[in-house]
Amino acid sequence: MGLYEYEQSKDIERRGYSFDALIMAVMRQADSLNQARLELHWGDLWDELKERYNAPGGRLEGDPE
Repeated sequence: MGLYEYEQSKDIERRGYSFDALIMAVMRQADSLNQARLELHWGDLWDELKERYNAPGGRLEGDPE
């Protein structure tokens, strides 16, 4: 980690993203090994990310309009 990453982390904190949103963002950027590790620990989030990725506009049945 360097100063740039540290500054980015402060910006992310200021924006107030939820933990789940951050994990999904990390899953999108991870290489295959790290993606597998994330899936192991947050399988439900991984499943939802895949479902939403393949759904029109990311909307799933039951989402509010």
